[in-house]
Amino acid sequence: MSTINPHSPAALNGKGLLHYLTDMTIKDEDFAKAMGQRIAAARKYLKLSQVQLAARLDVPQQTLAHYEVGRTRVPIELLPRMAEVLDVSLDELLIGQPAPRNPGKRGPASRLQQQLAAIDAMPKTAQRTIVDVLDALIVKHTPRAQAGSAEHTG
Repeated sequence: MSTINPHSPAALNGKGLLHYLTDMTIKDEDFAKAMGQRIAAARKYLKLSQVQLAARLDVPQQTLAHYEVGRTRVPIELLPRMAEVLDVSLDELLIGQPAPRNPGKRGPASRLQQQLAAIDAMPKTAQRTIVDVLDALIVKHTPRAQAGSAEHTG
């Protein structure tokens, strides 16, 4: 029983090495374009602009634009962060098929999750203003705060 050396001409199915490498390049380009489309679709689903997503990933907007059209491959070290920010699994990002999710996590991101993602993409000064408003509302609607205000008015 003989094994075929994967680098031998026989492993190339009768095609020359140049043709084989060209095929791989085309496949890689197709993969990068398809992944770029998935990135753009996930970004748009979250209602994030390229500028907002790029800021959250700490990459220039133009670089993100190149990822989305498949002109540039996403560095492997950026993939986990990108999947996290886009709220997709690595499987969804890389091959377009969702990985099984936790039973408690169903369907698309909630409105609150989308709003939090939008807030996270805002400048820090705007975030502080929103946090101050949220803190005031939380205090106002916390049972302890309501009980304390009833004692003072009664």
